[in-house]
Amino acid sequence: MYQALYRKWRPKTFDEVVGQQHITQTLKNQIITGRLSHAYLFIGTRGTGKTSCAKILAKALNCHNPVNGNPCGKCPACLGIDDGSVLDVVEIDAASNNGVDNVRQLREEAVFSPVSVKKRVYIIDEVHMLSTPAFNALLKILEEPPDHLVFILATTEINKVPATILSRCQRHSFKRLDPNVIADHLEHVAKCEGLNLERKAAELIAGLAEGGMRDALSLLDQCSGAEVIGVDSVYSAMGLTGNRRTAQLLDFTVKRSTDSALLLFTELWSDGKDPTTLLGELNTLLRDCLMLSVAPKASDGLLSGRFSKDMLESFCKRLTKAEMLSRINTVSDYLARIRDSKSPRLTAELCIISLCDPTLIEGLDELRARVSRIEEDMKNAPRTAVFADEDDEDEEEYHSSLEDLPFDEAPPARSEAEPAGDEDDLDLSAFTEYQPEDDFLDKASPAQLNPDAAPAAENAPTDNAALWAAILERAEESLPFGIIPILTNPLQAVCDVEYDTLRLRVAPGFYYNTINKQDVLMRLREAANLVTGRSLKVQLSELSSEPVAPKRSLDELKKFKETRFI
Repeated sequence: MYQALYRKWRPKTFDEVVGQQHITQTLKNQIITGRLSHAYLFIGTRGTGKTSCAKILAKALNCHNPVNGNPCGKCPACLGIDDGSVLDVVEIDAASNNGVDNVRQLREEAVFSPVSVKKRVYIIDEVHMLSTPAFNALLKILEEPPDHLVFILATTEINKVPATILSRCQRHSFKRLDPNVIADHLEHVAKCEGLNLERKAAELIAGLAEGGMRDALSLLDQCSGAEVIGVDSVYSAMGLTGNRRTAQLLDFTVKRSTDSALLLFTELWSDGKDPTTLLGELNTLLRDCLMLSVAPKASDGLLSGRFSKDMLESFCKRLTKAEMLSRINTVSDYLARIRDSKSPRLTAELCIISLCDPTLIEGLDELRARVSRIEEDMKNAPRTAVFADEDDEDEEEYHSSLEDLPFDEAPPARSEAEPAGDEDDLDLSAFTEYQPEDDFLDKASPAQLNPDAAPAAENAPTDNAALWAAILERAEESLPFGIIPILTNPLQAVCDVEYDTLRLRVAPGFYYNTINKQDVLMRLREAANLVTGRSLKVQLSELSSEPVAPKRSLDELKKFKETRFI
């Protein structure tokens, strides 16, 4: 009967454990010196060797002929523990035996001496699954166990184990395995099993395993049906999109080519690719780009190893760090939505559309990304010199010629035609404070500022009121809505035309602010010029709101008699 690779290649001694030498060497030294603990706690992620080391330690504790701290594997104790015939070595799954009654039964059995071996060993896997009463029941015997009793606890979530348990155990932390170490071991296993495994495929499997040897062997077992296990075989067996098509999808989103990105996603959907897996691969690519961007000199250990550095560098040049971070958050949000979505395909399509057009997303991260893109574009934009007029081109040629001179030579003297002055002085005339009336000044008056010489328009009204009415009639079509009612109301606006000046007084507040706009004043000036035939300037002021007392003649005042107030 065929046996899975992760079971067949399970280590039998400490020396066969891959990538955990810091733990295996410590345990071997304890076996050699006899300085053993009564309780061990193995901590680490899945597939890193916790349970395997626990079984090896149980065999080493009971081995009749240990070899340099390793169990011999030939004595009755080692053989009995391997085939499960030794009842004094008990392996308990805390996930299914997590009640207080199970622990009480364990305590009742633990006090009995072992029958066929030296030590009674209890291996409790996933110990964090025990309930609080179960931990309390285990606490006493764990603190003061009999001499023949050893506990080996294993967990993936150390934060769920009570501190009272932690303080009574000798802890060993299992680390994630290096991808290169996993790839080397996979090649060794494939060679022994007669499998044709390419190095790139082994590295890809090692990256997918995320530091777990058991996961890597399971993936290799899944791909073993191919005659030659290459990268494409791994992608096909795993149902993955592939680094090239994932990079192509990201490239379309960077180019904001929504139609191409959606067509590619539809093609992947038709090929049976899972939307969750697709977005996960896209996030892995963005994550690698971000890591390479923020830490370009760091080792390759920061990267997943699934994408080439050339590919990552090309995206780093086209995306800012803020854009990468925003895209990672966007994909992560949609990944969380897919779990509860009734249409994963629609959710993935919305994610792709959002990546192609970031303006559809509202959030602080998206705003930072857009600002960073503007800053990057401005930084890389070509710099051009701006001159006041065409004559300044000679000035630029003069300055560029100075760069070719040696430092000990002085530049030639300027001619009288060239502007004099300090090279560092700024032309402040371009930075003078803006005055509103500058737009309305008569810079080229036909009358040359002489009112008597100004040409008169044909049929121009001579009366001031009629002239103002003609100006408003001329400007009515070009003025904004609501301006004419203000200017035609004598309580809100009063106008006088005096030679080269159009004096306009408007009631303060809303009316004044409505008229005091550049486009309104310009339209009035244009209409006045057309009506009068002269070039006028507009002078705007506030209309006094104080009532004027009527003037009374002296004869009228004499009618009143002297009045006294008591």
